[in-house]
Order: sequence, then structure tokens, then C-alpha cells
Amino acid sequence: MNLVERIKNILLKPATEWETIKKEDHMISDLFTQYALKLAAIPAISGFIGFTLFGRFGSYQPSFGANLKWAISMYVMSIIGVYILAYIIDVLAPTFGSKKHLPTSMKVVVFAYTAAWVGGIFSLVPVLSILGTIASIYSLVLLYKGLQIVKEVPKNKMVGYFVAVIIASLIVYGITGAIITKFAFSGRPMMPM
Repeated sequence: MNLVERIKNILLKPATEWETIKKEDHMISDLFTQYALKLAAIPAISGFIGFTLFGRFGSYQPSFGANLKWAISMYVMSIIGVYILAYIIDVLAPTFGSKKHLPTSMKVVVFAYTAAWVGGIFSLVPVLSILGTIASIYSLVLLYKGLQIVKEVPKNKMVGYFVAVIIASLIVYGITGAIITKFAFSGRPMMPM
């Protein structure tokens, strides 16, 4: 798998690329080592650099150490979040007429995250972070297409499956966000007094 080609194709030609991905066999370990671990570093490193140089929360300037802890926890929780979401997708699959197969669920989540991870580059300049948020929304479009094509969810159950996955992902991200905040700021006030 060529990393740059996969990124370009999943972002610009998602339907065609999902058909290609559907035919590929991926070990979960390969999905992480060859793709997820590399791309998940983009928002963590970009955020660390941007927040260290420009601050965050307006004029609040966290310490170098706090930013480093934030970046590390962001990276780790991003990877954990991928695994948890793939597991949830897999558990829900039979309920919505799809097959339970964790490697397939994992490849849908890993490749759907591409837009969010690549969009993390905008964290280099925190005021542009909204563009990263837009990229994350596009990841939802990729997830929908991936579930539809790769997981072969019947059309009449697709919306219900997608809504259930979105609700589950909001819960996952709420928990991981709380962990990141707790770890990165470890009891210190988030805003200066």
C-alpha cells in the first residue's frame, strides 16, 4: 500500500478507493504500523508546535511540558479511539445486517480517519483549527461510504447503523477528550486567573 496514493485516493475518489480497500486483506497490526500510527501523528505534532508557538484558548499559553503531555495523550488516545470505534462497529454489525469481522471493521475506521488526521495539519496555526474540524466532518462522510461499501450494510439499515456508530463515536470522543484534558492539564486550571 502506497501511503500517499491511498491518502489522495480516499480523499478525492472515496467510492472507488473503498471498492479497492474492500478487496484488500489487511492485518490489524499492518493497518496500525503502516498507516494509523503515521497519520495520527500529524494532528498531535501539529497541535504541539502550534500551541507551543501561538498558545491556545485565546491568550492562554500553556507550558512546553503541558503541550507535550497534551500531544502525547492526543496521539495515544487517537489510536485507542480507532480501536474502540472499530470494535463497536464490529459488535453492532450483525444487528444491522452486516458481518462481524474485526479486521474489516478496523480497515473502515482506519481509512475513514484519513481526512481528520490529515486535516490536523491546520493545528500548526491554531486559528485555522476550524479547517481541521471541517476535515473531521469529511471523515464522517468517508465512514458512511466505508460502512456502506466495505461492511456491505443493507441500504434499509444503513442510516440506523451510521447513527448508532456516530452516537458511539461521540461517547468515545467525549471520554478520550476528558482523558486528554485530565492528563495534559493534571489538575491545573485551564484558564489563567
